[in-house]
Amino acid sequence: MNTTVNKSQLSGWGGYRPIECRVAAPASRSALRQMVADRQSHPRLLMRGLGRSYGDSAVEPTGTVLLQNNLNRVRSFDHATGLLRCEAGVTLEDIIHVVLPHGWFLPTTPGTKFVTLGGAIAADVHGKNHHVDGTFGRWVQRLNLLLADGSECECSPLEHPELFWATIGGMGLTGVIVEAELQLRRCPSAYYHVSYRRCRNLDATLEVLAETDNSFTYSVGWIDCLGRGDRLGRSILMLGNDAQAGDLSGELRDHPFHVPPTRRKRVPLYFPNFALNRLSVSAFNYLYYAVHPDREVVVDYDSYFYPLDGIHDWNRIYGRRGFVQYQALFPQATAERGLRRALETLAAFGLASFLAVIKRSGPANPAPLSYLFDGYTLALDIPNVGPRMLEMARQLDDILLAEGGRLYLAKDSLMSPDTFRAMYPRLGQFLSVKRSVDPDNRFTSAQARRVGLLPSS
Repeated sequence: MNTTVNKSQLSGWGGYRPIECRVAAPASRSALRQMVADRQSHPRLLMRGLGRSYGDSAVEPTGTVLLQNNLNRVRSFDHATGLLRCEAGVTLEDIIHVVLPHGWFLPTTPGTKFVTLGGAIAADVHGKNHHVDGTFGRWVQRLNLLLADGSECECSPLEHPELFWATIGGMGLTGVIVEAELQLRRCPSAYYHVSYRRCRNLDATLEVLAETDNSFTYSVGWIDCLGRGDRLGRSILMLGNDAQAGDLSGELRDHPFHVPPTRRKRVPLYFPNFALNRLSVSAFNYLYYAVHPDREVVVDYDSYFYPLDGIHDWNRIYGRRGFVQYQALFPQATAERGLRRALETLAAFGLASFLAVIKRSGPANPAPLSYLFDGYTLALDIPNVGPRMLEMARQLDDILLAEGGRLYLAKDSLMSPDTFRAMYPRLGQFLSVKRSVDPDNRFTSAQARRVGLLPSS
C-alpha cells in the first residue's frame, strides 16, 4: 500500500516562518524503503522526528518530509550491560520508561525528552554533563543508515567510521537513521542532589563553574541577560550529582526509581505579541533571582532535566510570530570576554527572554558537524520582532566570529553561509562523505540550503 502524502505547514519549535511541506508517515520500514527507492516521486527527502529543533533543519519545502512516528520499536535491551537497540522513532521519554526501572538512564539528554532517538543522533544533542560525558553521539555504538541508493549500511566508530561520524550531528543529510544501538548510563536512583548557587555577576558565575567542574556531573545556570553594570551576567547555577537510594527518605528509599506522576500544565493559547517586553522580562528576572537562594535539594529527573516539559505548548508564550533560539559557544580561552560582549549587546537591545541558559562544555568529538568543544554555551530565546531581532543576531554573530565561537545547527534559524563556513572548519570533511553516499543531494533541508551546506537549487 502506498504511503499517503499530505501538505502541511511546518516549522521548528520556535514557530519562526512556517513553510508548506509535503509530509508522509511511513507505517513500516518496508514502506520507508519503498519511498526512498522511488526517486521519481520523492527526488528530495528529509526525516523529521517530533519537531523540537528550533529552526528550519527539519523543514523541506522542495521535497518530502518523512515522519518517524510509526518506526518506534525497542528491539532489545540488555539489563546487565545497559545496551539498548531501538528504531529511530523511539522517543527519549519512551527509553526512560523502559530502562529506568532497571537502574539505567540516558547517557546525556537535552532539555526535553520529547525528542526521537534519530533526532538526538542527527543533532548530536548534549546536556548538563557534556564537560564530563560528552555528547549523545559518544554513546552511540552503531547505527543502521538507509542510503540514497536504497541500500542499508551498518556503521560504527570501527565500521565505516567516516560515515558514522558524518551522521552524528549531520542533521539527517547523510541518509535515514533507521535503527541505533545506544550505551546507557548506570544510575542509582531517579533522583539528584542539586546545589543552587546564586552568582552576582559573570565573573562569579564563571568562577563557580570552573571551581565545580570536577565536583558535579551536571551543571547548568539560568542567567539574567538584561543585567547591567555589576549585575551583568548574574545567574543561578544548578549543580547536580546522582542521589543514592540511601539518601532518599520515606517510601522513595524503598522505591528509588519511582517518580510520582505530576499533572502537566498547558499554555492554552498564543500570548499577544506585546506580552514579552523589556519591562515584563526584567520583572521576571528580578523575581526569579530573588526567590532562589543558595540551597541544597533532592529532586527527580523530570524536575532537574525537563522542567519545561511540564508545560505543554510553552512556545506559545512568544506569540504567533514565534521566536528564534540563539545558542552561542565560546572557546575556553575567549569565553569571559566573548560572553561579556554578548551580554552587553543583549542588554542594549533588551530582547533577551527569561529562558536564558549558560552551560559548561568539554572536548569535541570526531564528528565534523558536531557543535561543542571546550568552552561555555549561552542559549537564549529571542522574540521575533522583525528587523531589530535580525540586527541583534548579526551583531552577536560578529562577536562569535571574532572570539572563535560557533552556533548550533539544531537551534539555528538565521545563520548565513559565510558565517557557517567560518564556524565549522571541518565542513569539507563532511561534504566529502556526503558526496560519496548522496551525490545527487537527495537528503536535504531548508536549513542546509540556507547556510550553503548544499546547493540552493
